[in-house]
Amino acid sequence: MPTAETKKSTVEDQLRALVRLQHIDNRIDQIQKLRGDLPDEIQDLEDEKAGLETRLEKFEQELKDKKVAKRQAELDIKEAEQLIEKYEQQQLQVRNNREYDALTKEIEAQKERIKNAKETIEESDRTLENNESAIEETQSRLDDLRDVLSENRDKLNDVLQETEDEESALSSIREEAEEQVDTRYLNAYTKLRNRLRDGRAVVPLKRGAAAGFAVPPQRQVEIRQRKHIVACEHTGRIIVDQDLYNETVDEMKERLDL
Repeated sequence: MPTAETKKSTVEDQLRALVRLQHIDNRIDQIQKLRGDLPDEIQDLEDEKAGLETRLEKFEQELKDKKVAKRQAELDIKEAEQLIEKYEQQQLQVRNNREYDALTKEIEAQKERIKNAKETIEESDRTLENNESAIEETQSRLDDLRDVLSENRDKLNDVLQETEDEESALSSIREEAEEQVDTRYLNAYTKLRNRLRDGRAVVPLKRGAAAGFAVPPQRQVEIRQRKHIVACEHTGRIIVDQDLYNETVDEMKERLDL
């Protein structure tokens, strides 16, 4: 049957093991947060860049189509004017009203053709003016976006180079730290980590409070005795004595240079 001293040592060992695991996870969280926003930002910029490029292609294609339509309309006007002149000359040589009326209809048709062509030219001019302005604005935004994207990619590459080795080392150390925690405590720790936004499942008791919540005096005594795993009544976080927490973290920093 284990003695009281053995039980105390075992619980304290578990508390220290949990603090070590939390300290490692805190550092991994910091590394992932350091570069975690960058991939999301880069993806957002990539999506915006793709959208702008699609819009630019649309504007440019519409610009080409309107230029073609304008040129065709100008040719239609020129051809219609030539036909009108031809038909008017023919009217002077007709032999009856039926031929005159037929030529009149042809002239009216060409005048309508000219009217439609002029409307096409006016519409094309408006579109050309609007699209040229839109293309200029879109291209300017796209150029700025490409600069920001390139800068963010460089930042991400720098962060990856700086932290890749450290994160790899931490992951290896973490496996060792996990093995030192009893399964039931490890499961509870993992659930807390997944549930809590800041990922701090293990927190120190500081000035009668833990993670912003007051701890009853009797619970403070239990925490300082290090004989039990004490959870916060409000958040479920595992609360440890501040001296134990600091000692363990300092040992980790000294041992692992983290």
